[in-house]
Amino acid sequence: MMYLSQKQKLALNWWHPSSPYANCHAIICDGAVRSGKTFCMSVSFILWSFFRFEKQVFAICSKTIASVRRNVAFPLLEQLKRMGFQCHYVASKNYLQIVCGNKEHRFYFFGGLHEGSSSLIQGMTLAGVFLDEVALMPRSFVEQAIARCSVEGAKIWFNCNPDNPYHWFYQEWIVKATQKKTFYLHFRMEDNPSLSKQVIERYQMMYSGAFYERFVLGKWVSVIGTVYPMFDYQRHTFSKVPDCSDYYVSCDYGTVNPTSMGLWGECQGVWYRIREYYYDSRKEQHQKTDEEYYFDLKSLTQGKQIKAVVVDPSAASFMECIRRHHKFTVLPAVNDVLSGIRKVADALNSNQLRIHQSCRDAIREFSLYRWAENHKEDKPQKEFDHAMDDIRYFVSTIVSADHQFFVMSAERR
Repeated sequence: MMYLSQKQKLALNWWHPSSPYANCHAIICDGAVRSGKTFCMSVSFILWSFFRFEKQVFAICSKTIASVRRNVAFPLLEQLKRMGFQCHYVASKNYLQIVCGNKEHRFYFFGGLHEGSSSLIQGMTLAGVFLDEVALMPRSFVEQAIARCSVEGAKIWFNCNPDNPYHWFYQEWIVKATQKKTFYLHFRMEDNPSLSKQVIERYQMMYSGAFYERFVLGKWVSVIGTVYPMFDYQRHTFSKVPDCSDYYVSCDYGTVNPTSMGLWGECQGVWYRIREYYYDSRKEQHQKTDEEYYFDLKSLTQGKQIKAVVVDPSAASFMECIRRHHKFTVLPAVNDVLSGIRKVADALNSNQLRIHQSCRDAIREFSLYRWAENHKEDKPQKEFDHAMDDIRYFVSTIVSADHQFFVMSAERR
């Protein structure tokens, strides 16, 4: 039996004619991570669609198609199956056909990754849209998705974790919720009855600073101070190199600015930065060529079998230089700054990253890398960030990669 908190019940039934919020055009659920809001909203979205319509088209959106599948579709399908729904997933066209009795609806999956994503949903006619992780999607995509909901009786469903209080979604939708006839529900971890006290305490220990206030307390706050306040020399550094496998190199390439490279190895689920290379052309008063940096890359990796070199995606000439020598596989790095910072913070909090004590530049930058003082935007200062960037590239591209593999527990057409 599934037990629900009072807020989860509100999220589940807000649209029902007997609810005092039934006349609202939209719902917003925000707050802490693991507070149970996504699951209740997704189940509620499906139930509402079958209560209100017959044979209509809907959309489920997140930052990427992979996150739609992982965070919404997979847990949703398990519950729908238990409730007697028939679900058919068409992978080639990214939609889910759901049948209940004599009613049938189609739910398309969309990823709002960047400004150009709005063209993907343009031209559709929708009876409703569920926007998961809405604060991570560009405004143009969100507004295009909303504009597609032109069927009489359509409603909008928003779900997110907090961000900066100057974020457009907070200013335009949460602040103006009453004005826009939107039902606003704020969740905390305690609103998820499936979480034990021990699990909640573990999450509380995982975060610090603004990340704690956002992801544990569920507050829309500005970030200040050091970017990685959770980095601790005693906890995150090591002296004896373990027996590693799956070696990678991460690289932040600079011509005038420093070039930073790190050699990484994996051992029992932990990634170790074993060695690093850091060259500041201004300090050395000599600017190196791509070929000279390639020679330094070979020296850094001597004696190791490297699976891939993850490189700053803007360093096209250096990537081509590496490819031309046919020794290393090159991967352009995933370069979403804020998402990458969150992933590095998570990796540090979960003890997934360790830095060798000889990697002095990475250790130095961890203590100096700070948020910019313009609190209206989450943006780190552009200084002491070269090792920080190469570490972020590595974590985003390799450690926390949003892989496109997906197994759907439903029939396939």
